[in-house]
Amino acid sequence: MDLDTAAGFHAAALGGQGSHMDASHLDGPHLEDPHHVAAHHATYEPAGGGEGRTDLNLDLDGDTLREECGVFGIFNHPDAAAITAIGLHALQHRGQEAAGIVTFDGRRFHSERRLGLVGDAFSDARVIARLPGHIAVGHVRYSTTGETLLRNVQPLFAELDAGGFAVGHNGNLTNGLTLRKQLVRDGAITQSTTDTEVILHLVARSKKNRFIDRFIDALRALEGAYALVAVTNKKLIGARDPLGIRPLVLGSLDGCPILASETCALDIIGARYVRDVENGEVIVIDEEGVQSFKPFPEMAPRPCLFEYIYFARPDSVVGGRSVYQVRKSFGQVLAAEGPADADVVVPVPDSGVPAAIGFSQTSGIPYELGIIRNHYVGRTFIQPTQTVRDQGVRMKHSANRSVVEGKRIVLVDDSLVRGTTSVKIVQMMRDAGAREVHFRIAAPPITHPDFYGIDTPDRDKLLAATHDLESMRRYIGADSLAFLSVEGVYRALGCERDPVRPQFSDHYFTGDYPTALTDRAGAVASQQLSLLAEAS
Repeated sequence: MDLDTAAGFHAAALGGQGSHMDASHLDGPHLEDPHHVAAHHATYEPAGGGEGRTDLNLDLDGDTLREECGVFGIFNHPDAAAITAIGLHALQHRGQEAAGIVTFDGRRFHSERRLGLVGDAFSDARVIARLPGHIAVGHVRYSTTGETLLRNVQPLFAELDAGGFAVGHNGNLTNGLTLRKQLVRDGAITQSTTDTEVILHLVARSKKNRFIDRFIDALRALEGAYALVAVTNKKLIGARDPLGIRPLVLGSLDGCPILASETCALDIIGARYVRDVENGEVIVIDEEGVQSFKPFPEMAPRPCLFEYIYFARPDSVVGGRSVYQVRKSFGQVLAAEGPADADVVVPVPDSGVPAAIGFSQTSGIPYELGIIRNHYVGRTFIQPTQTVRDQGVRMKHSANRSVVEGKRIVLVDDSLVRGTTSVKIVQMMRDAGAREVHFRIAAPPITHPDFYGIDTPDRDKLLAATHDLESMRRYIGADSLAFLSVEGVYRALGCERDPVRPQFSDHYFTGDYPTALTDRAGAVASQQLSLLAEAS
């Protein structure tokens, strides 16, 4: 995560689609192309009464949750870079602003780090040819709401006394600012504003003899969430935080071990799923095989619920559960908890589709595609005037009038953050002739921000944290509104919530944070992390 973001800078990056490239043989000096992206500050003004309001300056880009990163690594494969690029393509949903790959050819490390999409950055055979080697690690990145800069693009690389070391990180360290402040005070020179760089410094400063012991020594200092892939001169390493908040799986392709954020990255390359990396486990892969280390006291896992609700691809299996089937179950439980008298169930595509199917199956209300999504509109589409910005949701979603007109419809979505997109979608349904619009959310109300790698607004900008159910209904302009309960989420996952120690990380609904929030408790939250303003 960008530590500027963790420090409270909430500027949403508008750029990141450029073709700037950092290609280097990392045994020698290299210069990074400076790249500057424009930013805007997202604001939310709570609205009082008035159903279906259309006079609001609504921040649609800020009304979504974004996962921070996806990681991938492969050992001892002759096409390591190409396989990694394909794996990252399958993980593109986890980060669309930047991608990077580092390889090792037995003598030197090679790096390509690009702003933009994987397909734009790594589809050229000439780029892959600049990444020779049998070991590779890759990373796709969403920078939360901080700056997107080439110097922050992962995997990050450092030359240590033991050799080269590159690491990619999915998650967020809740003590990253505190650690960084101490490292800088002790003389460390930082080059980025990402908490991942802290890991490089901690490994470099460890006094242990073996590299794996130095790596574990660094992990002991970390708090928060991390799924890591790393490469050294001889090893591919994976690690998951003691609670297993962020996902990581182990796979195999023709006998070559693979580490990836999700099983969908294994499926796309025809690899076999072996198992999940366990919470608190460190996996070391070298010529001798796959070794497992358990350096932390045993703890019950608490994986992130939002992997099931929104982030993971529906064709992935997370924690032994099919994401698609879990999302259908959310919709089934939602139909029982929040029934609606309606003619048709309409998903808000794409993430609301499985839950809408489940809602339809349980309620008996027919399922129809009442909203058609345009898959060819990116976040950076130019919206120069307020009049054009007001049409932003219609550029991404269009009403299917033949399904909606004259009907009482149930809109099913995966979550509600600020509510601004929901306002537009409800109004779109009414403009298309819907007689009634009933909104159903296949997740509980989001009342607390996340600090583990999900880009969430501050609490005062979360609609459910500042409004009760009726005022939320009025704000979005729906005829009725209902959320899936926290207990319903757990039932859909096949268990009952343990109130003493919940089986999942559900703090965004309950305020029950699974780890210490050291940075927020300390005085580091207002510091400026970088004095360098980069310009293209």
